[in-house]
Amino acid sequence: MAFPFLSFLKRSQGPEAPGVHPQPFWSFRPRSDRESGDAIVSNFALHMFPAKVSRASLAWKYSFWLGTGSAALFLLLILSGGPLLFLYVPSVERAYASIKDIEYVVTFGSWLRSVHRVGAHLMVVVVALHLVRVFLTGAYKNGVGQGQKREWNWVIGVFLLLFTLLLSFTGYLLPWDQLAFWAVTVGTNIAASIPFVGPQVRELLIGGRAIDQPTLIRFYVLHIVVLPIAVGALFAYHMWRVRKDGGLAAVDKEARENELQEAPASSTKTYTLLGIARGTSPVIKATSISRLDKMVNAVPDLVRRANLVTLATIALISILATFVRSPLEEPANPLVTPNPAKAPWYFLWLQEIVTDTTIKIGSFTVNGAFVGGVVLPGLLVTLLILWPWLDRSPKEAAGVWFARARRRQNLVFLLLCAFVLTLTFVGTVMRGPYWHIYWPWEAWPDIPGRL
Repeated sequence: MAFPFLSFLKRSQGPEAPGVHPQPFWSFRPRSDRESGDAIVSNFALHMFPAKVSRASLAWKYSFWLGTGSAALFLLLILSGGPLLFLYVPSVERAYASIKDIEYVVTFGSWLRSVHRVGAHLMVVVVALHLVRVFLTGAYKNGVGQGQKREWNWVIGVFLLLFTLLLSFTGYLLPWDQLAFWAVTVGTNIAASIPFVGPQVRELLIGGRAIDQPTLIRFYVLHIVVLPIAVGALFAYHMWRVRKDGGLAAVDKEARENELQEAPASSTKTYTLLGIARGTSPVIKATSISRLDKMVNAVPDLVRRANLVTLATIALISILATFVRSPLEEPANPLVTPNPAKAPWYFLWLQEIVTDTTIKIGSFTVNGAFVGGVVLPGLLVTLLILWPWLDRSPKEAAGVWFARARRRQNLVFLLLCAFVLTLTFVGTVMRGPYWHIYWPWEAWPDIPGRL
């Protein structure tokens, strides 16, 4: 009975009747500007978007939509991790067997595990690239908008990167094989190098003095409950802060480049009280960023591109998971140490620094684990957090790729990124038994007991 009633309303009040949207998916396919605005208010999923967005903020070449890609990967990890929760047993006696069942017994289990693992690694890469893009465009700087606090959104982004690394690290132990066990052993030993409180910090992380059942439970709870909730909450605030700051910094760049212009009054709008106009016709002055030719409806323009990025990300991970299998070595054995024992790939640059800063001077040894694993990374993270307040470049540099005023700091930042990438490559490809350097074409010696 409801559909004939809606049809009657449509005939009597016209297709633009307030509150009447006969199409079941009208909010995703609005037929008019009015329906597009109504969609933002009526649809819970679209409520985070503004009614209008700048064309400049939708450009592919400005942001590469890395933020949306990161959100899509996080969604994919939740969707792929859900079925794994029902199949995995967080017990040192049964964890490895449950992973082996997922890999070889459960239908599409191997592919599902690969989707989760490849998605986790790629999320680390995409979130890091998003942070690099924000820095190189100076998007953490406040522009022409009122009440902007982009520097705090940058801080939220730094913590999102750290939590993403922790998400991947806590999931690394769950297979409970040799690769996972010794990677976490190397990572937690770095924390133990902190003077005075190092051993206590390590015990807090692993739930004791040895990596055992308490460690697995702690990492499991952190991986499936604590860290996902933290990332979701920070992401929600991050998106809200972007909207409160007037959108991406590209909008401020476009606003600065266009002076105040006179826009002709619309013939379909009344600008006077009670519709009574006296004297000359009204003239509206506004920045060109607010003109109709510079703005588009968030629905469907923004939503369509966000959906495209999300679907492309899911398709890419699904294809990669078909060809890239997740490793599963022998069960974890604390009595057999792999040679070499490596941290996860995103911490290998830290492991390299630890090695290079461990120096013996006579009977005195410089603690490389503390210098390279705690001090230098701590200083780097602190510098990243404080950089928006240290950057003295003009507001005109906000939202500009490689702005002239920021040339020197962009160069230093890129050199640091190249340094981290180089150490990661060396640790991944060139470090062999006894942590010696081997060129990619050199064969590793056969070490007894090496897995």
